[in-house]
Amino acid sequence: MRTIKLVVEYDGSAYCGFQRQPRQPSIQETFEKALSQLLNAPTKIQGASSRTDSGVHAAGQVISFKTGSAMPAPQMKRGLNALLPRDVAVVEAREAAADFHARYGAKWKVYEYCIWNSPVRSPLLAARTYHVPQALDLKKMRAAARLLKGRHDFRSFCAADPAKKEKGSTVRTLRRFDVTAEGPLVRVRVEGNGFLYKMVRNLVGTLVDAGAGRMEVREISEILAAKDRKKAGKTVPPQGLTLLKVSY
Repeated sequence: MRTIKLVVEYDGSAYCGFQRQPRQPSIQETFEKALSQLLNAPTKIQGASSRTDSGVHAAGQVISFKTGSAMPAPQMKRGLNALLPRDVAVVEAREAAADFHARYGAKWKVYEYCIWNSPVRSPLLAARTYHVPQALDLKKMRAAARLLKGRHDFRSFCAADPAKKEKGSTVRTLRRFDVTAEGPLVRVRVEGNGFLYKMVRNLVGTLVDAGAGRMEVREISEILAAKDRKKAGKTVPPQGLTLLKVSY
């Protein structure tokens, strides 16, 4: 059996997320149907670098699967892109080591969250951004992000009971957490060795609270120490979030 690694891109607007769900369209189901048709054999995804939530997008999601087919990887890429819907595509396909696993082998993941910070909403960007009409103080957002960088217990930023949603430690390391702006478009980019359930969206919600003056920057340290989800900011909507890159 060969192990194939795919780097894929998708607009998550029409999907319940990556993982299969009963009676709901998912990215996993979409790929497994296309793979099974292309390879003329039932084919399951072995692993995905991230189980993106409903409405979340990806530019560099990585998936892996095993197959007995002799079809060259470049031909798989062409064939899959002919079969997949317009909002899903294979960016790269190649044969990987036999023990490669897209989920368990991932070392670092980069996510970007986009905010449209303007009194007037943008209909053209509504599917890819979160509209915040109130002016945001980017200096305060950057100061809050600096306090969140590094190795911490991020239990306060897990959107559910960690004992139910997470196996093992809630300690993660963020080696990058940047806030930049191009006019009203604010980009929050975060790189970490792993993320808890809805952690990125909760981190961004906390930065938005700091930027809007609803929270003092000094409270970030207290939120981390409290290990209480109620202390952190709200969970921002999914459409602003994109999985950009995964490193192995």
